[in-house]
Amino acid sequence: MSSQIYHAIARRKLNTLQSLIPKNWLLDPLPEPLPLDVRPLVPKSTVLTPDELSITSSHDVTSLSQLIHSRALTSEAITTAFCKRAAIAQQLTNCLSEILFLPAIERAQALDAEYKRTGKTRGPLHGIPISLKDTYNIKGYDSSIGMASLAENPAKENAALVDILLEQGAVLYCKTNVSQTLMALDSHNHLFGRVMNPRNRRVTAGGSSGGEGALVAMRGSVLGIGTDIGGSVRIPAMCNGLYSIKPSSQRLPFMGQEIGQLPGIDKLGLQASAGLMTTSVRDCELFLKAIADANPWEKDPNVAFGSWEGQGEIRRKPLFGVLRADGITTPLPPVAKVLYETVEALRTAGFEVVEINAPGFKKYHSLANSFFGMGGFNHTFDLLERTGEPLIPWLDTRLRRKSPADLMQLSELHVRKSTLEKEMLGIWRDEKGRMIDALICPVAPHPVPEIDRWNGVGYTSAFVVLDYPAGTLPVRDVSNDDLMDELPESDVLGGWDSRNRDLCKLSSFVSPIILSCTPLLHVLNTWFPLPSGVEAVVNPVLQDYTDPSKTGHPNTNDRSVYLNTKLSVQVVAPRLQERRLYQAMALIDEVLHGASSESP
Repeated sequence: MSSQIYHAIARRKLNTLQSLIPKNWLLDPLPEPLPLDVRPLVPKSTVLTPDELSITSSHDVTSLSQLIHSRALTSEAITTAFCKRAAIAQQLTNCLSEILFLPAIERAQALDAEYKRTGKTRGPLHGIPISLKDTYNIKGYDSSIGMASLAENPAKENAALVDILLEQGAVLYCKTNVSQTLMALDSHNHLFGRVMNPRNRRVTAGGSSGGEGALVAMRGSVLGIGTDIGGSVRIPAMCNGLYSIKPSSQRLPFMGQEIGQLPGIDKLGLQASAGLMTTSVRDCELFLKAIADANPWEKDPNVAFGSWEGQGEIRRKPLFGVLRADGITTPLPPVAKVLYETVEALRTAGFEVVEINAPGFKKYHSLANSFFGMGGFNHTFDLLERTGEPLIPWLDTRLRRKSPADLMQLSELHVRKSTLEKEMLGIWRDEKGRMIDALICPVAPHPVPEIDRWNGVGYTSAFVVLDYPAGTLPVRDVSNDDLMDELPESDVLGGWDSRNRDLCKLSSFVSPIILSCTPLLHVLNTWFPLPSGVEAVVNPVLQDYTDPSKTGHPNTNDRSVYLNTKLSVQVVAPRLQERRLYQAMALIDEVLHGASSESP
């Protein structure tokens, strides 16, 4: 089929998206070239008033809700501020797929009028603007998931979670960009283009909920809702330095989403979860409790019955376990270091942390991949071929039509899954038989990598197979010292490990000193133009450093790319124990960050 079809659809979608941003909200002109870190451009623009800048920069959901309840701020003021900042974020990171700014402001006005008239709010989410991943159906808007054949076909009804959010008084104001087909780890598609990481444009924003991650990192959203079946909430949270929780699959309503698969086939394999990304750990509790209190099982029969208080808790003196590696990819030095620092901080604070040895853990990698491919990807290719749309380059080398699994093959996968589930129950007891409250491990075996260079999802997909709730917790920025650490001498575990080690190698023509100085040179050159003689030497380095199109070449590894990115850890709890997970994350966050953990 002619490629003109998908090109035409993409042009119309982009034109519509652009037209929905008010002209006085446009950054004119956009800086050329954009700096690596685009976040400092926000306060320099004239789009936001000083009050709007404060609203979007200085608060989380918890504090905004308190201000609405006390009448110190209106929902209209808050919603307008976040709509404006989302518009800025779109221009700088390409993070949006659908814009609902005008109806959102009108809804906020109606909620303010209702509160003034009745003296009652609808709940903790009353008047709070919330952004949603493109998968969530909102009546009257597309859920195209980055595929032309699904565009220009507005949803006829809301997803179950959307209805609950509206009943709780939330204001929905945008949907966010994703990876084509939801199967890539970098949010890139032919409809809207690539989502850029606002902290560092050379590295990935993650996928498939990368638009949510970039928007929240830009403070264009205070709470973003995504989905996760391999790491699609936790990975963008790590990439963008955010808090996230992927609950067990039966905890939040998932019904009513576009996932690009044949209806019902997702019930035969791994179960995806609705999840969230926030700027503070306490907002995770506020959101999860608000949904639990709304009786979500009445909207989606797949949701488990139970109150927030019934979702587990850690003991007064919790015992933590640490899983340092999955047996497939050895964590690179910065990842191993930040995990060590987290464990030692807990021990210094008086908490016991025991080493977890789970030899069966590495089996989950191949099992998860088998489940992901059980349908043969044929429906995906059918959707693409309707408009002549090609796969994005990252998927083009990984996705092929194949025969779907038959009944016996599918049964065998579930037998393997059940066997491993039983085996992994042992991780919740230490050698003395004591119960472990929560597990700490890497989110990935590498820091946030360059665009299109994420190396596998073994550390996140395992907890989808097990259906354990898991969260990302940001710890600290990558430092210059982290760039100097060498990978310890050890045997290469296989192809995945070999590719992971490539992300740690220094390029042959760039010294560690230059690596550590390059970001500083970039900043200096941005603000203070260099003398012409110095500029002639420095500019070629800076051009290569700031041009995202030059990333990903296997012979030009540059560790300085990791600067201005966050190092995170993953925290895990037993199945359906989201409150236990939150409490563990809050405790770890307080140990690491102190009082700052209670605010953005």
